[in-house]
Amino acid sequence: MKKESYNLRKKVSCKMHLDSGASHIILYGLATASLIFGLKWLQWNFIIRENAIDIYIGLIALMFTLLGAWIASQLIKPKAQAILVDKQNMIPQAKEFKLNEAGLKRLNLTNREYQILKLIAQGHSNSEIADELFLSLSTIKTHVSNLYTKMNVKSRFRAIAVAKEIKIVE
Repeated sequence: MKKESYNLRKKVSCKMHLDSGASHIILYGLATASLIFGLKWLQWNFIIRENAIDIYIGLIALMFTLLGAWIASQLIKPKAQAILVDKQNMIPQAKEFKLNEAGLKRLNLTNREYQILKLIAQGHSNSEIADELFLSLSTIKTHVSNLYTKMNVKSRFRAIAVAKEIKIVE
């Protein structure tokens, strides 16, 4: 029995010793944490008191910036949304082109000028026309100038429009 009580005492004292070591560690940890917390709280209060006006100005500026961004997003919103309508386009069949020879005679165009007018109506440039007809660029420009004069127009687009109106080109 004596031996048993000795072993029991030894276990209890070891347990107490471990508990006392763990409690010291926990106590030191809590003291350190509270000290750090206190220092951070003092530092925060010092920053707030020293720089209070700067912090308030910064917060007000941030608030007005966010308010301005929100107002701008409300003002810039599109008023109407685009609606996509799917419809079937009916393309009329091309009618057979019939040359208006009276209109052609009235303009008094030469065969070369008429040939150049047809190429202009097809969308060719002066240099492309010169290459196709084996003529110089300046010759083509002269013919185009004569066309403008005879048709009483000042641009290629107007010359094409007049030619289509009097039905001398497709």
